Amino acid sequence: MKQIIDFLRNLEANNSREWFEQNKATYDATRKQFLVITESLIREIRAFDDEIPALNAKDCVFRIFRDVRFSKDKLPYKSNYGCYIARGGKKSGYSGYYFHVQPGECFLSGGIYMPSPEFLQAIRQEIYYHPNNYLDLINDPAFKATFTLEYGDPLKTAPKGYPKDWEHIDLLKNRNYAFGSQVKEEELSDPGFLKKAIEVYKIIHPFNRFLNKAVDENLSTVI
Repeated sequence: MKQIIDFLRNLEANNSREWFEQNKATYDATRKQFLVITESLIREIRAFDDEIPALNAKDCVFRIFRDVRFSKDKLPYKSNYGCYIARGGKKSGYSGYYFHVQPGECFLSGGIYMPSPEFLQAIRQEIYYHPNNYLDLINDPAFKATFTLEYGDPLKTAPKGYPKDWEHIDLLKNRNYAFGSQVKEEELSDPGFLKKAIEVYKIIHPFNRFLNKAVDENLSTVI
């Protein structure tokens, strides 16, 4: 993990194609290490979440190359490694488990970030008809103590099709249904880190299951 962090920190300070090519061997070595870590996470997550198939780590790890075609930021590389473990792989859209490694910004998270409009509507519909089930999940003491980051990015008003005066309307305003738990850099090198990560993922597993069930059951009947 230290080698991964050191490489990413150097990349952040020297984000150019020339530097990257000169340090390609280090990139290859650290990417291989991150793939091994991802393989371990997949194996351990599958032990408690039967929705996760035998995924290939390469289908879960995000590319380090940035798409700069429509971005004002023309830096060619990301300064992070990330993997997303979900049924169908990282592009499936389903709720899953994310691991983000970046100097000064490491975290574990779960849920669905930037869902498709169809998935988002299906989740909102499930929450609308079963608000207490959702509230029980996010208000669980272990959940609240573990997940201190929320990526809701809420709308300013009620989403179309839902009553503005509904008592839980704020739950439906979210554009993302994802929560995160910060990780200190020094924790990454702890021999017990993998075990800790799995315990964090076990806590968000019921939340993931709720979201995926919402998509599976409501996708064809969204408002």
